[in-house]
Amino acid sequence: MDNEQDFIQLLSNSSTKEAAFKELLKLYKERLYWHIRHIVKSHDDADDVLQNTFIKIYKNIHNFKGDSKLYSWMYRIATNESITHINKNAKRLNISNEETHQHLVNNIKADVYFEGDTIQYKLQQAIARLPEKQQMVFNMKYFQDIKYKEMSDILETSEGALKASYHIAVKKIEAFLTQD
Repeated sequence: MDNEQDFIQLLSNSSTKEAAFKELLKLYKERLYWHIRHIVKSHDDADDVLQNTFIKIYKNIHNFKGDSKLYSWMYRIATNESITHINKNAKRLNISNEETHQHLVNNIKADVYFEGDTIQYKLQQAIARLPEKQQMVFNMKYFQDIKYKEMSDILETSEGALKASYHIAVKKIEAFLTQD
């Protein structure tokens, strides 16, 4: 994908859309999976949200205006789909989003795809205690090493606010991990 504009044209053209979309899947499926997985925690949920994300991308590629990079637009869709999924679960279980995050972390050890150790589990517990925005920023920076500029495009907020959120999240996580 040398030229993003050319690639977007291929995605928008009905005669080349299928092949271009297969290429898009190859390029971004794993990265988006892990982005979603860090938000929803469960492999099965991440697979469902990833599928919904790519369906939305496929159906709405004609709405992409090019104001940001294509992957920023896709990450925004993945983020929104993940949040929607969590909100639906919270509503279905009749609990708050915070309780839903804690519920997801409590179930993480039962997930056959979780390969972390005790420290990873404790880190996930600490992240689950953060407000949603801080969770997003921490996950994107810590696990995916996404630059603040790109994060700003994805989350539609200023780089300064993101840096502050990350700094506060790190302090809260350190406090949680060092408590007895």
